[in-house]
Amino acid sequence: MNTICFAYVDVANLEHGVVDLGWELDYKRLRVWLTDKYSVREAYLFIGKIEKNRDIYAALQAAGFNLVFKEVVGDGHGGVKGNCDAELILAAVVDYFEQKYQKAILISSDGDYSCLVRFWKGKNVIVSVISPRNKCSKLLTRTNVPIVYLDTQRSILESKSEESVVNNPI
Repeated sequence: MNTICFAYVDVANLEHGVVDLGWELDYKRLRVWLTDKYSVREAYLFIGKIEKNRDIYAALQAAGFNLVFKEVVGDGHGGVKGNCDAELILAAVVDYFEQKYQKAILISSDGDYSCLVRFWKGKNVIVSVISPRNKCSKLLTRTNVPIVYLDTQRSILESKSEESVVNNPI
């Protein structure tokens, strides 16, 4: 039996992580890398929905991602906030109970997901964390699952052109 792997991506955490490290992620390259490296069958991006970003969302879907939208609200400083943590956790748990995967990849460095990682471990799901930052929350590191730091893959995943597949989807 083939082990089915799903990836769950906190887009805001991913974007802030790579931008803070000074580079721009090519989402199409990321999707290929997830397939080649981890045999990811389904990759879910949890993202705040902003109407003006329709073209970006279409490009992400064309790159092979499934988008899960969160309604956004004003952050009080002229920006928007669409915290997707609860949606990501709920979707991952529902997918587990529907027996959709046996292996899971979490892309985030946010300790709020440590409960999900502990859940997966308790259910014997094969799990890895990919941290978009050069550090990861202690709550995640304490779970003792493998952590890959995305910056180590920069040469593979960095946008190589002015016209990247997707520019800053958050």
